[in-house]
Amino acid sequence: MVKASRIEPIEQATRRSWKQWLAFFEDIGAQDLDHAEIARAVQAELDGVVDSADWWAQAVTVAYEQQIGRRLPGQRSDGTFQTSVSKATKLGMQELMDAWVAFAASDPTVTKSIAAEPRVSGSEKRLTWRVKAADGSSIVVTSEPKKNGTATIVATQAGLTSHERNLEAKETWAEVVGRFLVGL
Repeated sequence: MVKASRIEPIEQATRRSWKQWLAFFEDIGAQDLDHAEIARAVQAELDGVVDSADWWAQAVTVAYEQQIGRRLPGQRSDGTFQTSVSKATKLGMQELMDAWVAFAASDPTVTKSIAAEPRVSGSEKRLTWRVKAADGSSIVVTSEPKKNGTATIVATQAGLTSHERNLEAKETWAEVVGRFLVGL
């Protein structure tokens, strides 16, 4: 059994203790349901109770799956792993993405990690730099605005094949983002 890492935020957001959630899962026979079936049941419970019920339904379901040993931290429902690192900056959204694009083009760790030419796209909600990684996974770096006009950088690597590889990727991206921020 893995201790789910998001229990406290789940309890606060859903106004339900983890013990109450476990009783709910027992009542619906969640042990015998797949991820989508559990998430639908949780979402039905949360509709009208919390904002973003679909997002919280996923969080509650993943925490339950981690607790019963069906999923490790960072593991997605398809069995692959995903990790991310985020840091707030003092830059605006566009300025942050422009700085990232320039940094990524010359950083040896980033250039060695990618297998294709990165694509940049975006909207007023976020700017996204995405690329296929050399190991077949995908790398996505976003610049997401904050209310005060600054932006947060979020580096995500998804489609990793093992928990060990996921831990390595988290360490790598923490180092890369750290180097990037020092150079700003």
